[in-house]
Amino acid sequence: MEDIIRLDSIDQYNKLYGLETDHPLVAVIDLRKAARDLPPHCTINYGLYALFLKQVKCGDIMYGRQPYDYQEGTVTSFAPGQVVSVRRNPDVKLMDVQGLLFHPDIIRGTSLGQEIRRYSFFSYSSNEALHLSEDEKQLFKDCLEKIRQEISRPVDKHSKRLIAMNIELLLDYCMRFYDRQFITRSEVNRGILVRFDELLDEYFQSGMSESEGLPTVKYFADKVCLSPNYFGDLIKKESGKTAQEHIQRKIIDIAKDRMIGSDKTVSQIAYELGFQYSQHFSRLFKKLTGTTPMEYRRPD
Repeated sequence: MEDIIRLDSIDQYNKLYGLETDHPLVAVIDLRKAARDLPPHCTINYGLYALFLKQVKCGDIMYGRQPYDYQEGTVTSFAPGQVVSVRRNPDVKLMDVQGLLFHPDIIRGTSLGQEIRRYSFFSYSSNEALHLSEDEKQLFKDCLEKIRQEISRPVDKHSKRLIAMNIELLLDYCMRFYDRQFITRSEVNRGILVRFDELLDEYFQSGMSESEGLPTVKYFADKVCLSPNYFGDLIKKESGKTAQEHIQRKIIDIAKDRMIGSDKTVSQIAYELGFQYSQHFSRLFKKLTGTTPMEYRRPD
C-alpha cells in the first residue's frame, strides 16, 4: 500500500528529506544534500506551491491518471490541493533536484498573491512539463540563488516583499520559457487545434449538446489528454482566441444555419445547442452578433 504524505508546511518537507529549515514559509531546496529519501512508492498531497528542476529522471510522477512528461533538465510544478503519485527509481542514488517551495502565506497581501492565478502552469498535468535549455536552466538557478540569499538574511520590514518579488521573477521566467515551448511545439499544437475543431463539430452533430448540455473546455482537454489550463493556453497562443471563444463562435455559427435553414423556434434551437434557458442563448447571440436571434431571422 502506498504511503500518503501531506505537505502543509516547509518544515514538513524538510524533515521528509532531512534538510534544515531556514525560513518557515519558503525553502530553496537541493536534494543532493538530502539525508533521507522518499519511500519507493508514495502519494503526496501538496499544501504548498512547488517548482522542481530535475537534472536526472529519478522515477515516475503521475498527476491524476496521466504521467508527467519529464526527463533531464525539466521543471515540474505543483500548487496547493494537488495530489501526486511518485514511484522512485531505486537505481538513482543522487537526487539531482533543485527547486523552490513556498507557502501561500508568504505571498498573501502582495502583488504576487493577487496575480498567482495568472501562472496557469501550476495546473498543467500530462505531457506538459517545462523543458529547459542550458541557458534557461542557469536563469532558473540564478533566481533560486537570489531567493536563497534573501531568506538567509535577518528578517526585517522589507523581507516579505523582497522574497515575494524574487519568487514572482522566477515565475515570470517560467511563463516566458513556456511561451517558447509552445512556439517550438507549434506543429504539434496546430494538430491539437485542428482536432479541437473536429471535436467541436462532432459534439454538435452527434446531438450530445441536447443530451449533455453546453460543452466545456475540460471536455475537449480530456479528449486530447491535456489539462484544461494547458489546453486553454495552447489554444490561445496558437489561434489568438480562448478555447471558450472557439466554443461560443461554433455555437453561433450553428445557430445561424439552423435559424435560416429550418422553421424551429429560437427556444427549440437553444435547447438543441445545450442551453437550459433560451434567454441565455439570446443574450450570447446578441453579444457576439450585435442582433437578437429574432432580428437575425427576420427578412429585410
